[in-house]
Amino acid sequence: MDGNVIWLNECSKFDFSPKIMKYPMGTRTSQDAANQLGCDVSHIAKSIVFRGEEGAIVVITSGSNKVDRKGKLKRLLGYKPSMADSTYVLKNTGYNVGGVPPFGHLSPTKIFLDQDLMNYDLIWGAAGTSDTVFPIKPKKLLTMSGAKLGDIKL
Repeated sequence: MDGNVIWLNECSKFDFSPKIMKYPMGTRTSQDAANQLGCDVSHIAKSIVFRGEEGAIVVITSGSNKVDRKGKLKRLLGYKPSMADSTYVLKNTGYNVGGVPPFGHLSPTKIFLDQDLMNYDLIWGAAGTSDTVFPIKPKKLLTMSGAKLGDIKL
């Protein structure tokens, strides 16, 4: 089963019909997405994948933040996760780097949500490709992703 099918199935489980926006110029980076949407980069919910001891770890953080992998994330996990390469990301999530959505991954993942995202009424996440995004309210994202909320920024 391909990643986009899994993602859309997850959306339907929560009766969520995302308004997917496609931008041919690309939304691969948080800044690309913000430029296309005309919003501040902090409103982009970027999904960063790490290599964990028991599988992939997805950290959903504000586009303006960096993840404190060696400190805060290490404390949450009890160990320091490794950086994931593009092959690992695709194999474990079903998506290429630059298009990983915040939920609906191919393999079970541990998900963390940066508490800074809760400061916004609406945020934008990748919709499975490097040229698509969707809007979502932070509380809805927290519920749908099953993420653990925390301070994980550098």
